[in-house]
Amino acid sequence: MESEETIAAVTDPGKVGKEHHNTGDRITIAISNFFAWLFPILMIIICTQVVLRTLGRANIGPGNQAWMDDLQWWLYGAAVLVGIGYAVTTNSHVRVDIFYDGFKDRKKRKYDIISLAWLFLPFVILCWDVTLGYAIASVVSDEGSSSPNGLHNLWILKVFMNVAFVMIAFAAWSAYVRNLSQLTEPTLFKKLFFAFPSTMFVVNLVVYYVLWWGVYLTSPADTTTRDVGRHVLFDEFDLGPWEIKYTILITLVATALLLGVAKLLERNRASDSAA
Repeated sequence: MESEETIAAVTDPGKVGKEHHNTGDRITIAISNFFAWLFPILMIIICTQVVLRTLGRANIGPGNQAWMDDLQWWLYGAAVLVGIGYAVTTNSHVRVDIFYDGFKDRKKRKYDIISLAWLFLPFVILCWDVTLGYAIASVVSDEGSSSPNGLHNLWILKVFMNVAFVMIAFAAWSAYVRNLSQLTEPTLFKKLFFAFPSTMFVVNLVVYYVLWWGVYLTSPADTTTRDVGRHVLFDEFDLGPWEIKYTILITLVATALLLGVAKLLERNRASDSAA
């Protein structure tokens, strides 16, 4: 009996299912492939630092190699953040495949839609919102390295982190639309409706920041950010046993109006096509 030789093929995740990729998917993969060059640069820096330490030259001068330590974290952080978007687009992230692998394609698409639009994307939007103040505070304080010889302008990395969450959200939305298009025509209404938690979360952020800046800009000059947060618009009201913020109520109404307009546009488009 002839022995069979098994050859393990190395597959580029970016080319798997490429025929189904939309414009957003292709943009994400192109950006990710560019940032992937940070990893060989990172390896060179790590190896260089190891050699210098082995030769006993790492501590020449006050904190001489501190900038290398900082640069490693900068490169690693930037590459990994962009890599998250790539993993979402190419479906190459770690997942529990015990059940998923046995699903039919249509069922897989439904699970992907729920995972992306109902679980992952709201979390990414929350991360963007949380790190926005983090980045702004770093810029205002001109944050730098804790070491005199380290990489200063640390705010660049923190601003990039906030921007990276926008890139990840873009990748997640593009992947969501791709999966939705394999089940139904991805009209604007369907995109917004089947991603309801994400849609409402974005509307909530828009409502909050519009109201916040509206109150701040129309208040006396000595008004502080704390005073703005205490405005009646950001207060709560009782609805039975629950306490609900006015911003949430406004968000619910705004989301309903947005979906209504999207549905109306869909009907008008269908009527024009039929005519």
